Amino acid sequence: MPETMFRLRWPDDRVTENYSPSSIIREHFAAGASYRIADFLPRARAAMSAASERVRQAYGYPCSRAGATLARIEAEAANFATQPDSSVTILELF
Repeated sequence: MPETMFRLRWPDDRVTENYSPSSIIREHFAAGASYRIADFLPRARAAMSAASERVRQAYGYPCSRAGATLARIEAEAANFATQPDSSVTILELF
């Protein structure tokens, strides 16, 4: 269950670096792909939930960092709620 970092470019061109406790994030996002906010958020929720569940299965408790990552992503996405066609780009998974 190797942890994976992922870099996002938001619609305002800001770049953020994010943490996943599991490489399962690669099943939800592809490097170089862009996702509209309406598609990106459910993917992010599913990815972080799956990553946290893997931690729970291995260690008996969910990953709080995965929850914190999701909270930051949701807060960032809220800035673009009035721009439904705006996109987030996955710059890198590493």
